Amino acid sequence: MHGVLWKFLAAVAGLVLMVWTAGFLWFASTIPSDVADTSTHTDAIVALTGGAERIETGVKLLSDGLAERLFVSGAGEQVRTADILGRSTPISPELAANITIGKAAVDTPGNAIETAAWVRSRNMRSIRLVTAAYHMRRSLLEFHDAMPEVEIVPHAVFPTAVKRDWWRWPGTASLIAREYTKFLLTWARQSLETDASPRLAQTDASA
Repeated sequence: MHGVLWKFLAAVAGLVLMVWTAGFLWFASTIPSDVADTSTHTDAIVALTGGAERIETGVKLLSDGLAERLFVSGAGEQVRTADILGRSTPISPELAANITIGKAAVDTPGNAIETAAWVRSRNMRSIRLVTAAYHMRRSLLEFHDAMPEVEIVPHAVFPTAVKRDWWRWPGTASLIAREYTKFLLTWARQSLETDASPRLAQTDASA
């Protein structure tokens, strides 16, 4: 009996591993390699901290006039606008006045919640989201869930430390594998929340 159970569990584990591997290969091979939309004007640019080139790109896009405001999400309690500007090309005080630093978020779900509150407080309808290419798919899941009424234009950045030929670089492969797993968990969480909502609505209606 125990032998049959162990064989069954091994078969299930093998199947899960096969499905995960197939999904991982899809995820890794479809990471954006360029920015599809470089010209659409949005109400704001949102740059997520936590990786190279994100804030610098957000400041440049603001300087180029692709939005009127820049929101930097998850910068931390001690970060000031002057710290942000010190990392990129100097800009005018007038432009600097249009940069807002979000200090509450500590992860991607927090980025989405923090940004949604900021966007809604200003009645904005569109944002350009700046984050690393490998992080973009999960970020879009979180941001669309937090603010479904807002148009989101993805603007990926491509850190040099994250290699395009990821299979040759164990560090990059590990980074993408972790991100893919987080993407799956986010997708599963949101799917469960979506499935639970109609049941909750039916329960409330019958009460």
